[in-house]
Amino acid sequence: MADKEKERQFKYRQEIQQMMYVSGETGEPSAETTGLIEDIVRQQVVELLRLCTEAAARRGSRSISINDLIFQIRGDAPKVSRLRTFLSWKDVRKNVKDSDDKGGDADIGAGEEAVGGAVPGAGPVDDAAKKNKKSKVSLPWEPSSFYSVEVPERDDEEDEEEEEMNHITLQRLRKADERTKLMTREEYVTWSEYRQASFTYRKGKRFREWAGFSQVTDGKPSDDIVDILGFLTFEIVQTLTEEALKFKEQQDLLKEPTAAEAGSKKRKFQGLFDPPSEGRTPVEPWHVREAYRRLQARSNKNRAMLSGTRLPQYTGLKLI
Repeated sequence: MADKEKERQFKYRQEIQQMMYVSGETGEPSAETTGLIEDIVRQQVVELLRLCTEAAARRGSRSISINDLIFQIRGDAPKVSRLRTFLSWKDVRKNVKDSDDKGGDADIGAGEEAVGGAVPGAGPVDDAAKKNKKSKVSLPWEPSSFYSVEVPERDDEEDEEEEEMNHITLQRLRKADERTKLMTREEYVTWSEYRQASFTYRKGKRFREWAGFSQVTDGKPSDDIVDILGFLTFEIVQTLTEEALKFKEQQDLLKEPTAAEAGSKKRKFQGLFDPPSEGRTPVEPWHVREAYRRLQARSNKNRAMLSGTRLPQYTGLKLI
């Protein structure tokens, strides 16, 4: 009976395994490990929705908005920048899909104008190109939103947030290159497929039931909110896995033999009939718990600000 309840409770074991594989865990984690990660992700999603609901109530609304969601992670500038890029490209794909649906009539109209002697490149094609251009997502708490006139964007000018995001992106690409450079073709194809793993893609109804939307929020969140939560859940699993692998590597170094032991075993070669050496073990639940504890730890700056005061230390749940 308890096993059936656990099976009903944990609904994303396969997706979490794929996300962990992309994040560097090439072994097969146990059901206890993936279940623990799923519990942590659900806890983070519920806390995020609760904070968004409180923010929406303060501005007199029952439904949460995209800005309420982004406001909760505003302290992580690289993540906000990646999320804004994600939303911008999502808007581009939506506009391209809409323009493709109406593309037949536009192409016919453009062809007739060209025959009539109109200048090529004018008309509906230019309008569609402008519409399909990636737009910048503006946030109401940014200084640029305080003014009614916006500064025109320049194509040759790189945004500060994009520069910061590019630095994080280069680090992630470097890690991905280290993970995939020794893979075979089949392994790389599998890794590429696993990068598409998601909690929400074509699973919106299941995700709403799993996260308990009806218990946490009054209104029904839009599809954009669900897509953003899908983006953030992948980030949570990736961050947890990378931190757990870092801690596991530290523990494995402590278990390595000392220099004297290594010297005594230096001349010992593995024969044909010797048992195979111990392989790499996957991440265990206690590695994930320690990684979660480290991610929940307060920074030295936050502790120093309250040092010498009688103010209580804030012990609420910290968003990953």
